[in-house]
Amino acid sequence: MSEGESAGGDRDGDLGGDHGGSKLAGQFFDAAIELLRKVRDEEAERIAAAGTMIADTVADGGRLFAFGAGHSSLPAQDVVYRAGGLALMNLLAVPGVVGVDVQPATLGSALERVDGLAGAVLDTSPARPGDLLVIISLSGRNQLPVEMAMNARALGLKVIGVTSVAYATGTRSRHTSGTFLKDHCDLVLDSKIAVGDAELTADGIDAPFAPASTVVTSALMQAVMATAAGSLAARGVTPPLLRSGNVDGGHEWNGRVLDEYAPRIFFRR
Repeated sequence: MSEGESAGGDRDGDLGGDHGGSKLAGQFFDAAIELLRKVRDEEAERIAAAGTMIADTVADGGRLFAFGAGHSSLPAQDVVYRAGGLALMNLLAVPGVVGVDVQPATLGSALERVDGLAGAVLDTSPARPGDLLVIISLSGRNQLPVEMAMNARALGLKVIGVTSVAYATGTRSRHTSGTFLKDHCDLVLDSKIAVGDAELTADGIDAPFAPASTVVTSALMQAVMATAAGSLAARGVTPPLLRSGNVDGGHEWNGRVLDEYAPRIFFRR
């Protein structure tokens, strides 16, 4: 059973009858909503602090980067070149680990355990002291996110980690230091996802299923971005936001923002 199950009651599904599928769908929505509420309530102060860190970086002339490997790259990509998002957020891409963009897909998982890869990426990236990097890793236990955080801080970047703290007590680190992502960040946001990332069980299905980490982590990231925009506005700084290209005037608006902040935007090059 997942962490959410023990807190919210029995979520074991029953595949019998014509409505087994719809019942399971409802249970997944309930599980995701419960996790979102938990993150909203328990991480509120840290979300506000993360938004302030991002606003500070923007106001001070720094650049913003987001990184995630495998499916953890999806919430990172969701805040890059995003309608309603900050134009300054750049994806720090590591070849072979951005989503499932390699074949076989298992190669991406193997690359997360390679020594030196994070350092090579950072050394050849445009990141510099004073910038900020958001590192997203559900488990936070693999070589790549741990090394990324360690090296980024050594280079003078601020690091926000987005992870499930439960993994630090429920699993062992794969990094040679025995540490987790959470141990090398200026600020940690806990996604509250249980070890295994599966919210449901059901008769007739041998493995737990229905992962909620992408839903929760993406919402967590957007909450931080919203907080950052509000923090900038409160200082009298116009947040460099992008608009949808599918609304009238959107392309023109975005062109002005991208031109104004061109030295701090790297996804356009």
